[in-house]
Amino acid sequence: MTPSASASDLAARSCVPCEGGVPKLSATEAEAQLAALPQWQLTHEGTRIRRDWTLKNFRDCIRLLNNVGALAEREQHHPDLHLVGYRTIWIELMTHAIGGLSENDFILAAKIDAIAPAGD
Repeated sequence: MTPSASASDLAARSCVPCEGGVPKLSATEAEAQLAALPQWQLTHEGTRIRRDWTLKNFRDCIRLLNNVGALAEREQHHPDLHLVGYRTIWIELMTHAIGGLSENDFILAAKIDAIAPAGD
């Protein structure tokens, strides 16, 4: 992965199925890639990325989760989706097969950013 890839470069790519066998990104590599995705943050000691939204209402949250779910199915890379209360969402990405971050996580994050509302 090119550390200087822009969000639009990432969003133009497709996730590649991962069954393991690829090295996970180091925290330094992940931090460099986050420059293209400023609304995402590293979590879990650099093994995941996360973005949070507070939306107007429950219906907007469900719409976003459904849209992200459909996107994840197309990309065959599935995030952890969280809805708390009735209008707060957070999404976490990691490549489960390697127990950390891969290029797929940043590709899907860029694609999520392209379809998601700004939120609060």
